[in-house]
Formats: sequence, structure tokens, C-alpha cells
Amino acid sequence: MAWTEDRVEILTKLWADGLSASQIAKQLGGVTRNAVIGKVHRLGLSGRAKPSNPAKKAARKPTAPRARTSARTKTPSAPRAPRSVVAPRPAPPPIEAKPMANGEFATILTITEHMCKWPIGDPSTSEFRFCGRKTEDKEEPYCTAHSRVAYQPSRRRGGGVRALGPNPTRRRIR
Repeated sequence: MAWTEDRVEILTKLWADGLSASQIAKQLGGVTRNAVIGKVHRLGLSGRAKPSNPAKKAARKPTAPRARTSARTKTPSAPRAPRSVVAPRPAPPPIEAKPMANGEFATILTITEHMCKWPIGDPSTSEFRFCGRKTEDKEEPYCTAHSRVAYQPSRRRGGGVRALGPNPTRRRIR
């Protein structure tokens, strides 16, 4: 199909009237929506008198809220309370490192499995150290206070834990 002067004139008029490319293609016949869009761009027809008005869907009437049912018990459960925007912040973790029994602080050379490995200070200075407090479990790298900072519940559905510690990209090797 070739674009004749008559068809281009019809296209220009229908485009100015606000018809969509699909509607114009149907009226012209023998062209696709994409062909109409291409020709409109080549002709430089950018402005429209009014936007196309697609058929409006029937407005839905508001319905009474349904009782939620549990997937396991199939019993109605209470509707969810709206989530609060600001979650309460936990107590700040200790800033100072805990000295070991010999009075020195935990360093990379003295840290053990059962000590908190939360870094404190600038690693390029001699004042750099680790928290050194006792961990709950030898699998955990941080004390309870630093674990609260490092691991926070996921905001996505399904729970889970998201790492926010000093290096969230580092993976723990088991």
C-alpha cells in the first residue's frame, strides 16, 4: 500500500481530530497502527487538537470489605492495621570497643570466633579496633546490639533478613 496524497490528507485530518493510530489504521484500511505512527512522525504531525478518548469502563460501586481468611485455617482474620511510616529505632549500639582481659582492644590479630567483629574507627589509623563483645552464637559475627543494626527485617513480603552492616556486599562463608 502506498501513501497517496488523499490518504495522507485523511491521516492528517484524523490525527488532528484526536483519533488514535489504531483507529486511523482501521478507517484507512490496508495499513497497520505502526505504519500510521511512522507516517505521522515522518510528516512531523506532533500536535493534536485533543487526546483520544477510549471507551470508559463502567464505574465500580464500592463494596463492603471482605473478611480475610487464613490460608491454613480458612477462618476469617482481622483486617490488617495500616503500617506505620516510621518504625521505632532500637537503642544505639555501643560506640566504644570493649577491652579484652589483658586490657587491650580486639584487633585483626587478636579477634576470636566468639567476639563481635563490628569495626570501630578508621582502619588506616592505629586507633582502629573491633567491638570485641561476646556474641550469642559462634555463627554470628556481631554482638546483639550490632546485629540489630546489621540485620533488619526485609520490607518485602515473606520476611527474611537484609544486611545493612559495615559491608553489606560481603557474603558470609560457612
